[in-house]
Amino acid sequence: MIQLTDNAIQKAKDLMVSNNKPGHGLRIGIAGGGCSGLSYKMDFEEKPGEGDRVFEMNGLKIFVDPKAYLYLNNITIDYHSDMMSSGFTFNNPNAKSTCGCGTSFSV
Repeated sequence: MIQLTDNAIQKAKDLMVSNNKPGHGLRIGIAGGGCSGLSYKMDFEEKPGEGDRVFEMNGLKIFVDPKAYLYLNNITIDYHSDMMSSGFTFNNPNAKSTCGCGTSFSV
């Protein structure tokens, strides 16, 4: 299961509107790269791909490729904002290590 906090859900919905993507879903995935070997990626897509895992939380559709799901199962995604910084944070119990910036990990 993929979990998003209320703050993350609201920020994703706000970004969807500001990027003129109403009704789209949030694709959460991974890509090679970053300090630790794998990095998180998020984008908006109109519909899920074939074989995607599909979740819905508070009206936000979430799409995850089955291969990425192996690395993202049980992840919690939050959004924080303060005077110094703002952004999504990823708490991934599958990660053996993460980089200092928190956007890449290794398994």
